[in-house]
Amino acid sequence: MTTCKTILKSLAAGTYDQRLERLCCGAPMAAAQRERIAGAVRRYQELFSAGPDAPAAVFSGPGRTEIGGNHTDHQHGRVLCASVNMDMLAVAAPNGTETIRVRSEGYPDLAVDLSVLTPVAAEAETSAALVRGVAAGVAEKGYTPRGFDAYVTSNVPAGSGLSSSAAYEVLMGVILNHLFCGGTLSAVTLAQLGQAAENRFFGKPCGLMDQTASAVGGAVSIDFQDPAAPVVRRVDFDFSAAGHALCIIDSGADHADLTAEYAAIPGEMKAVAAALGKTVLREVDEAEFRAHIPALRKALGDRAILRAMHFFSEDRRAAEEAEALEQGDFDRFLALVRASGLSSALRLENTWAAADPRQQAIPVVLAQAEELLGGRGAVRVHGGGFAGTVQAFVPNDLLPSFRLGMEALLGPGMCHVLSIRPEGGCTVIG
Repeated sequence: MTTCKTILKSLAAGTYDQRLERLCCGAPMAAAQRERIAGAVRRYQELFSAGPDAPAAVFSGPGRTEIGGNHTDHQHGRVLCASVNMDMLAVAAPNGTETIRVRSEGYPDLAVDLSVLTPVAAEAETSAALVRGVAAGVAEKGYTPRGFDAYVTSNVPAGSGLSSSAAYEVLMGVILNHLFCGGTLSAVTLAQLGQAAENRFFGKPCGLMDQTASAVGGAVSIDFQDPAAPVVRRVDFDFSAAGHALCIIDSGADHADLTAEYAAIPGEMKAVAAALGKTVLREVDEAEFRAHIPALRKALGDRAILRAMHFFSEDRRAAEEAEALEQGDFDRFLALVRASGLSSALRLENTWAAADPRQQAIPVVLAQAEELLGGRGAVRVHGGGFAGTVQAFVPNDLLPSFRLGMEALLGPGMCHVLSIRPEGGCTVIG
């Protein structure tokens, strides 16, 4: 492990410029990242009284964008997703104790005693639960997690739909893997540890897509038919050469009190599967489902049927999107993205919450985006839905007017222009 002084000196000398340009997808953002890392190292030294010769390393957990497969992962379906060039960044080093201490910019400090590696009720829905859960997963893999100090800073906006929680889980996993596992845990394993931490310790029944996209990096097609051994395939496509920008638009709507809305989607899908003698919809034969729709409607209601219909079409579509990109057919890809958005709105019904019909920020953003695009590009709800974000693929010549129009509606800084990052969770400087 290098030292704080060496990291700062090497950053100033440009030693890591090529590495940062790869992670940030270009020189302009790499320059900002260089300053960001230097600031993080200095802040780490301040917070943990670390001198110039104190050991330190720099780690990154990127945000992710879901491209296809809206609410398919929790039914063991297929998805298309990618890491993006916004990340959670940490400066960290072992502290010689059995306590993990994390100080995150803008959040309360936390300390996790590693003598307890089971869920702690008081930590539910907190960052401490995620740290404890990932450490517990490392222990279950046969390694011995120890204490470390970490300063964390993020440019993944909370609630942005870019999955800051998965970025955080992957970041913690990367740190533990580097410091105490010799780097032997695979990216998919780190993703699985993050999901288990979120499910068992944090208390959110999420799927595995977010963590896998963040951990593996680049554009990835994932088949979750066997969640214990997902089939992960990198999709070789240069989005920057497609003549379109990837935009994530923050609707400004609040996620608060939407847990029941999110949980109802996997709950209703699994109820359909259970009625047909299966656990998840991926195990159900679609023809059998369609043959039983009249009886299923009576037993489970219409919304469950529509959501199951969405699963079957979206599961196929995610695989078709990956195929279109691999064949270089971007027009077909855009058509599939538009179809995904329509299915999410009309069948999955996750663009607004029935509990609060006055709040329909996502449909308003979708409508405005479609008008600004004028039949070009593609736009769809992004991620879990109900509140949060919209994804758009915007032709480069329309990008200035599109961004201006979206921010006239929502405010400055609400339309993020991103790039697909070619690398997932990683040690930036070791």
